[in-house]
Amino acid sequence: MSVDQHPKGRPIHQGSHKGKGIAVLTSGGDSQGMNAATRAVVRVGIYLGCKVYFIKEGYQGLVDGGDNIVEASWSSVSGIIHKGGTVIGSARCKDFTTRPGRISGAQNLVDRGITNLVVIGGDGSLTGANIFRQEWPGILDELLAQKKITEEQRGKYGHLNICGMVGSIDNDFCGTDMTIGTDSALHRIIDCVDAIVSTAYSHQRTFILEVMGRHCGYLAIVGGLTTEADFVFIPENPPLPDWPQRLCDKLGQEREAGQRLNIIIVAEGAIDRNGDPISAEKIKQVVVDNLHQDTRITVLGHVQRGGSPSAFDRVLGCRMGAEAVMALMEATVESPAYVVSLDGNQAIRLPLMACVEKTKAVAKAMEEKQWDLAVQLRGRSFARNLDTFKMLTRLKPPKSAYDAEGKATGGFTLAIMHAGAPCCGMNAAVRSFVRNCIYRGDTVLGVHDGVDGLIEGNLEEIKWSDVTGWVAQGGAFLGTKRTLPTSDNMPLIAAQLKKFQVKALLIIGGFEAYQTVLMFAENRDKFKAFAIPLICIPATISNNVPGTDFSLGCDTALNEITEICDRIRQSAQGTKRRTFIVETMGGYCGYLATMAGLAGGADAAYIFEESSTIEQLVTDVKHLSSKMATGGISRGLVLRNESANENYNTDFIQRLYSEEGKEYFTTRVNVLGHMQQGGSPTPFDRNMGTKMAAKAVEWLVDKLMNDKSFETPQSAVMLGIVRRQYKFTPLQELKLYTDFKHRIPCDQWWLKIRPLLRILAKHESTYEEEGVAIDAEEATESIT
Repeated sequence: MSVDQHPKGRPIHQGSHKGKGIAVLTSGGDSQGMNAATRAVVRVGIYLGCKVYFIKEGYQGLVDGGDNIVEASWSSVSGIIHKGGTVIGSARCKDFTTRPGRISGAQNLVDRGITNLVVIGGDGSLTGANIFRQEWPGILDELLAQKKITEEQRGKYGHLNICGMVGSIDNDFCGTDMTIGTDSALHRIIDCVDAIVSTAYSHQRTFILEVMGRHCGYLAIVGGLTTEADFVFIPENPPLPDWPQRLCDKLGQEREAGQRLNIIIVAEGAIDRNGDPISAEKIKQVVVDNLHQDTRITVLGHVQRGGSPSAFDRVLGCRMGAEAVMALMEATVESPAYVVSLDGNQAIRLPLMACVEKTKAVAKAMEEKQWDLAVQLRGRSFARNLDTFKMLTRLKPPKSAYDAEGKATGGFTLAIMHAGAPCCGMNAAVRSFVRNCIYRGDTVLGVHDGVDGLIEGNLEEIKWSDVTGWVAQGGAFLGTKRTLPTSDNMPLIAAQLKKFQVKALLIIGGFEAYQTVLMFAENRDKFKAFAIPLICIPATISNNVPGTDFSLGCDTALNEITEICDRIRQSAQGTKRRTFIVETMGGYCGYLATMAGLAGGADAAYIFEESSTIEQLVTDVKHLSSKMATGGISRGLVLRNESANENYNTDFIQRLYSEEGKEYFTTRVNVLGHMQQGGSPTPFDRNMGTKMAAKAVEWLVDKLMNDKSFETPQSAVMLGIVRRQYKFTPLQELKLYTDFKHRIPCDQWWLKIRPLLRILAKHESTYEEEGVAIDAEEATESIT
């Protein structure tokens, strides 16, 4: 890995780049989250002492100049983080594709002392920016010859630095896991599908949904994976020539099996193996002519671009916006133009043009009908999504998995259970685990009601069709409780595992699941029944399990909190100044409060991990009061984790803010409670649960096939996402890095983002850059 000049984690201090000029523009198609990125660029730039400018209406505004290029202030980006689209406008611009147009744009930048440009857009917009950067010295020479700039200006502004952020709902840019807007578009898609399912069920209809993606099938394939669609058509992997027969056979078999509805998702750019379009109308004709099913078409269109951005896109925009400014401040004449993106959970900087060329290579592969290469170039994550979808949507397991009597040939009996509180994503993980195992020919036993069910022997076999429809449902259909194993019930648990001949066990849950697997592993010397492969998938809204950056359920909870905070703020629209104190769940872990604070544009977020003194609390109140008095804002938002401080509880915070800020605002309290555990799982949690369970099956089967002894720490693991990869970590190792008293990991990655939260809220703080520069090829080896 080629690491950037400055080591990761280099502190960036307030005012350290005073006098530099930065401009930000959005170009091409809009996407949700662009405003969060724009807000971060402006506020981090101002924090560093730069002059920051808006370029309105994209490249057209850059060419036209005048009132289209205006200096931004702190308050000019207040109240935009929750808005979709882009508040500074976006436009297609033919003028910028010409040399005279770019000369005009350069003149406008030099006149304002701008030599750093942040471009938020797709590959076309970023390619245009790089051409502009390459031509910059020659353009300035031309302007100097025409006496439109001075010798001093030519010397002072002789180099243009470019940094890009990819804003596109299609997720069609190679080198990044998620582009800004993709997650929000997936939210729109699954909301629509979930709504359509109920009416389709009532009338036994087949629905064909057309989603965006002219050249990329990401939305279609992940939309299909997270909604249990029956068939998906995408441009990178066209169906075989006999697809009409295969489609009808599948739909017909499902109806015969008792299914009342079918969902087909087609990307707008779907094609067949000859490169001819496959339209929704064409698919409908096939279904109606052959099956005579009541079939309807729904074209989602620009609904996918609209609406409020998801919490993920807001946080992504904030992190990438800050990273873009850092990259520009560190750029030299020799530095390439970077694009900042997310790789797993790691902010990275990639050479812009290498990513653009790789993106173009996908289009070329599709043009040449090299379908396998096109999928490969999209990245391993895309390929795995496609393979997982194909496997999970089989109507029945392959015949090779069973003998003539219908018994599994794989020979392994695997059990699955929950432990701890329920959360969204658990059901998606169970469905994936069950079908992956059955696909191999193994038997899956579901343990009902957690450890209590295991003690009582409440285990039953789960069949392929038993888990149909589980992905979109919250909670835990298997049942779960917080009960932990004890020395008294351990013999009973071991006896049940032996009785049912369980060869491997997966436990999905929160801190209780971690403790349960750990206790089983540590008691192997006493009970041989525990000497089996054991694996834990973290699933808790608190995100407080060691060994992973993310837990199942925390994204759904984060979105619930963010949406509620948006509504709470809106409730005070048009009234006098008001500050809301919102209490979140999480136990002693401040993840939800911190990330919801970042996604909601909070003024402060109080957590257990960072204790606050009374002096700091009073300073925060005065800071908010000054923003109300002079900054043009009328609503404040303060989040507090439920266990942030035993003495400075939510009631105390409300009374303090009410008293110290009474001349500037009134105060209201909202305790969100179990609303945070409810709701429908987000695309992130559905997809993460599906893929993690598939990974768990691979690991368990590999252990059973290749290991003879299961008494080592390496046979009892936590499956987590750590930076850029899935990681299997022995639980007995994680024990050393766990604060069991407060039920949190000793090291939590998101704490490094807290200074950004304070900077964006106009507090003084020191932020550490998180980006690592890598090449485009290495980015393809990311999380799968």
